[in-house]
Amino acid sequence: MADGSDKAVAQAIGMAEIYGAKLNFLYVANINQLAINAALSQAILEAVTKAGKTILERAENMVPSGIDKESFSETGSPAAVILEFEENLNADLIVMGSRGLGVVKGILLGSVSQYIIERSKCPVLVIK
Repeated sequence: MADGSDKAVAQAIGMAEIYGAKLNFLYVANINQLAINAALSQAILEAVTKAGKTILERAENMVPSGIDKESFSETGSPAAVILEFEENLNADLIVMGSRGLGVVKGILLGSVSQYIIERSKCPVLVIK
């Protein structure tokens, strides 16, 4: 898990401890980047799904006993999946790590965190 993700999980745990909240972890396999060809895409999707499971297990293992938690793994465009997840869950807060693309790369490539901040119905905390 990236450093930003570790920090985001730690922040979410701290807030869950204070407010008695349940943590819902979400991993999104970005299918936009998997559209190479049909045969290769299946192998890549399986590898990405396995990596996602490892990431979710690591996040869950960081959570102390006594804090309710659940993990979810989805495929799709990360920003769209996160916003749909937020709505279905009726989330109170989204805590997410920042990849730290920088200003130029963030403008050129787009930023999932910026997209979420602009469109989310609940507050968003982005951890660097």
